[in-house]
Amino acid sequence: MRIEIWADVVCPWAYIGKRRLERALASWEGDPVEVVWRPYRIDPSAPTPGEPLAEVLRDPMVDAALRGCAPHLTPGENRERVSRIALAEGLGPRWGAGWRASSHDAHRLIALAEDASGPQLQDAVAEEVMRAHFVDALDISLPAVLDEVSRRAGFPAGGGLLADGGGDTNVRELVLRGRAAGVATSPTFVVNGAALRGAQPPEVIHAFLAEAAGRSPRQVPEEVERLRHAEALLDLGDPLGALTLLRPLLDSHGDDRGTRLLAARAYFHSAQLNRALRILEPLAAQAPDDSYVQLLLGRTLQRQGEAGRAAVHLRLAAAMSPDYAG
Repeated sequence: MRIEIWADVVCPWAYIGKRRLERALASWEGDPVEVVWRPYRIDPSAPTPGEPLAEVLRDPMVDAALRGCAPHLTPGENRERVSRIALAEGLGPRWGAGWRASSHDAHRLIALAEDASGPQLQDAVAEEVMRAHFVDALDISLPAVLDEVSRRAGFPAGGGLLADGGGDTNVRELVLRGRAAGVATSPTFVVNGAALRGAQPPEVIHAFLAEAAGRSPRQVPEEVERLRHAEALLDLGDPLGALTLLRPLLDSHGDDRGTRLLAARAYFHSAQLNRALRILEPLAAQAPDDSYVQLLLGRTLQRQGEAGRAAVHLRLAAAMSPDYAG
């Protein structure tokens, strides 16, 4: 049974959740378990190199935002609360991040560890990354820090692979896939299509695993899953993310009508109108009775200022589907 942990390594609940999962698995008697880590970003704008967290926390805007995490506590009280929970989970005695730092390269390192040797090494790297951030108070956006983290975890090649740009495309795609699948909390545990959000107590995690172990989700080809995720991103208002996931499909399945139409929609919504047009005109010629293609082609031409040409396609769309009129 595979447990996916979608989490950001700069989220304290990710580290606490890791410990609680380990406690839940200590009494697990079901099928053998494989734990894999997947990236999630709670602060995509965090810089590289990082900035001292003490300075960031003095910003009134940050203070106001942090109050949303625990409205009944001040940010300082909430940090003390998390520290007490971390200590109870054995994450101490010293606890507390020292830097607001980008976690992108740390996620790359974690993904590279899985590619190099599998989930066990990946888990060791995730552990050392979070230890560096929360216990050693290091800036995990720095290459030198990640190189040392990688060596401590038994992955000496990690720093060099990072320097060569390894894992970048993979992590960016995984972040998009997580968003498309509805991951919105760090950590989120996903097993057989079921999700448990947050660093729940071990007994809750254990019960979730027992229930999820009995599920048998329908397996779909990778290409179908990629297409579904791209469509979900488009529905979420992220056409550029959708195009990122579609790019490999356009290379390998460029003749597939559904793939091309979804790409045209993404191009239209990202204002890449010439690219949308290059797809829509052949689609309309191949299937002139497709009212949606006619509508999208008409709106694309309309946005390009070609009112006369647009009107032809918009009239066709409305004639076939009256809901498209107006």
